Order: sequence, then structure tokens, then C-alpha cells
Amino acid sequence: QVQLVESGGGLVQPGGSLRLSCAASRSIFTFDAMGWYRQAPGKQRELVATVNRGGNTNYGDSVKGRFTISKDYAKNTVSLQMNSLKPEDTAVYSCNANTPAAGYWGQGTQVTVSS
Repeated sequence: QVQLVESGGGLVQPGGSLRLSCAASRSIFTFDAMGWYRQAPGKQRELVATVNRGGNTNYGDSVKGRFTISKDYAKNTVSLQMNSLKPEDTAVYSCNANTPAAGYWGQGTQVTVSS
């Protein structure tokens, strides 16, 4: 069973930055893709950013130019650097990892952007 554990969420003022990390219980080489999704109260889950095995990245339109996804193979982590945060970025952010056979989710971490 794969475990994904997120960290780094919290409260930040508009315009601030946060860095989220997702630690996997096994080598991230085994995943076809990893990514971050978010869900705000009353809204559907939406894509934030993904990165595939080849290093190709994909970002949701609302975060392009502000967020950056990266992988650390030595630490088996995928991180999300979030800059220029806005109140509308407030949500629970969840880590995802996929293989051809299965998809895995972390428990989520709360990000709140408020003054």
C-alpha cells in the first residue's frame, strides 16, 4: 500500500508564499505521474499541477506563473512552491500519484490565504 503524506500547509497573507511537500512511501520512480489537486468548500476538486515521469509539467490556468511543481528523487517527494498567493487559493491541497494499475491520494493539507 502506498502512502502519501503532505506537509507545509498553513495560514498566509495575500501575496505571500508557501511550499507544500508530499512524501511517498516508496520510490517516486515507480509512478507515471504525480501532482497536486485542491478543493475549496462547495467547489469541485481541481487540478493544480502535475509532473510526469519525463519531467513534463502541467498547471491549472489559475496558478500558471505563480506555482511550481518539482520532484526530489533522493527524498521521494514532490513539492509545490506557491508564490503570490491569493484568497481564492484557499483550499485543501491533496497529493496524487498514479501508476497504470492504481491511483493514490494523500490526506490533504489546508492552505488558507487571508489577511
